[in-house]
Amino acid sequence: MGAQWKAKHKDIAANAKGRIFGKLSKDIMLAARSGADPAANSHLRLLIEQARKASMPKDTLDRAIKKGAGLTGEAVNFERVIYEGFAPHQVAVMVECLTDNLNRTAPEMRVLFRKGQLGTSGSVAWDFDHVGMIEAEPKAPGADPEVAAIEAGAQDFEPGEEDGNTLFLTDPTDLDVVSRALPNHGFTVLSAKLGYKPKNPVNPANLSAEHLEEVEAFLAAIDANDDVQHVYVALAG
Repeated sequence: MGAQWKAKHKDIAANAKGRIFGKLSKDIMLAARSGADPAANSHLRLLIEQARKASMPKDTLDRAIKKGAGLTGEAVNFERVIYEGFAPHQVAVMVECLTDNLNRTAPEMRVLFRKGQLGTSGSVAWDFDHVGMIEAEPKAPGADPEVAAIEAGAQDFEPGEEDGNTLFLTDPTDLDVVSRALPNHGFTVLSAKLGYKPKNPVNPANLSAEHLEEVEAFLAAIDANDDVQHVYVALAG
């Protein structure tokens, strides 16, 4: 779980793909405000690469870029907002939303946090590091993530336990530089973004099965909200 929680119980494939494309489209539209040319907009370039790896249809990708850049005449009014608090049993959570209507999102978050505890700005942020997160897979067996991290300029790395991928952690300002460098050191970048890594994650083994299930149910409900982009939780593993 660690830096970013991922729901264990997936929707059917079509719905899951739709949610992924929806979240990516929002990020792309927001990034495209700074220009539709990926060569001059590193954030947009990284998101385009991520969208292609996720098999986003070209029409969907192009429409998101044009809409965000103001080339379609449609207004893009997404605002990024972070909600902080606790899941059940005092597990710290940071929820990143992209919304076009705070009057809708704020009360929805208050309802969702009723099974936990919604905090004020900064109430749990102090216990997370703001970092660049790059998920990458080895191009060939035997690729050494430690060597790649050092050579590419990453601060740290976390080997994947299930899929064999590696999470490379960077200073926020180095996200694009490290993303460009990793392919030269044996790794293919799957996604790259800024996110939050817990400083003192809770060991799931210290929670009872019932309590862990309550935490998972809370996180699943949060993640299902249409305005939620990313959920960061202080759980180890």
